[in-house]
Amino acid sequence: MSYLHQFVFGIYPYIALAIFLLGSLIRFEREQYSWKSESSQLLYRGQLRLGNILFHLGIIGLFFGHLAGLLTPLAAWEALGVSHSFKQLVAMSAGGLMGSLCLIGIALLLHRRFMCDRLVANTTWRDKLVLLWILATLLLGLSTIFVSAQHRDGGEMVLLMNWAQHVVTFRGDAASFIAEASPVFKLHLFMGMSLFVIFPFTRLVHVWSGFGAVTYLGRAWQLVRPR
Repeated sequence: MSYLHQFVFGIYPYIALAIFLLGSLIRFEREQYSWKSESSQLLYRGQLRLGNILFHLGIIGLFFGHLAGLLTPLAAWEALGVSHSFKQLVAMSAGGLMGSLCLIGIALLLHRRFMCDRLVANTTWRDKLVLLWILATLLLGLSTIFVSAQHRDGGEMVLLMNWAQHVVTFRGDAASFIAEASPVFKLHLFMGMSLFVIFPFTRLVHVWSGFGAVTYLGRAWQLVRPR
């Protein structure tokens, strides 16, 4: 196991997490007026609704799918009687579906973003970076389906699960689990972790507000008094 591999998959995850959390906190504290999704609806409405719905549906499904698939302990799956091969088949099917929806959505959003002169004039380099970075990460993720289809025993998925669970529990041997993993998986993991690095510096910070909006469900009714 090389030093580069140890750094990228054993140390870099914590660097990315620190930048993600501290960067978001600092931006919220210092630049609250920039904390927004910067909607382009007023500039051009074409393809926005369909692209937005498909993209968000797909990426939210992928996020929670990765979260549950990687961080659920192996003992829990075994207790439920779910084999590694079946879990891999479900992951490939669900990931393919959500990934396809997300891909269609981001393709529509990219098309409108770069084909409309008004949007091009109001698109920053950060907007281009985050859209293209998500696209590249997504394409790599979809490519792993073809790699997984070549060995359906679920063995490599178990290694990825062990890596993720060792990272979140701060165990130093996490990188060793994926030393022999396919380069496609490794590159997908690196791009995914790096997405958290650029998160605080882009419009992606509005994701925090999306989760925060759930608290509105428990708020008291607003009283509107007639004059």
